[in-house]
Amino acid sequence: MKVYTKTGDKGTTALFGGTRVPKHHIRIESYGTIDELNSHIGLVRDQEINPMYKKVLERIQDRLFTAGAILATDPEKSVLKNGKERLNIPKISVQDIELLENEIDRMDEALPPMTHFVLPGGHTTVSYCHITRCVCRRAERLAVHLHEIEPTDEMVLTYLNRLSDYLFVLARKLSHDLQADEVKWIPEKY
Repeated sequence: MKVYTKTGDKGTTALFGGTRVPKHHIRIESYGTIDELNSHIGLVRDQEINPMYKKVLERIQDRLFTAGAILATDPEKSVLKNGKERLNIPKISVQDIELLENEIDRMDEALPPMTHFVLPGGHTTVSYCHITRCVCRRAERLAVHLHEIEPTDEMVLTYLNRLSDYLFVLARKLSHDLQADEVKWIPEKY
């Protein structure tokens, strides 16, 4: 299989199901940003961190491929007239979301209570995690925008929302594990 097909040379690309759309279409922006998010998670996973975090991050990367596939599917071509699915695309499950919630709760138990917003930084690994969280929020905003235009699987929206929470808590836990300074944001009074 060749990497280049030349079918996108005029600024369009194909969704699963064959529909061609402009490369700037909100659907492409949505799953393209999930792809970007997945790459950032790979960067965090490549750091010297607890192997347990790496395992969870790898699972998240798998689920993000699933979310991307869901968003890359033309909803009008994904279901046959008899109601059966035409394309065999996996789904985001309640268990996927529960995994994130359980990990958040587990990490949170080992952290001091949060009393202020935290300035991103303190260690390169922590900063990578905060950048990843920001990309996740952008992916979520784009997926929500897409959902308003062309309804999509709401489990993807829930997953992205919970994932950004997970990434925030992971950044805090990494700060703790790496003994990095967690700088509280205390607004200046003028």
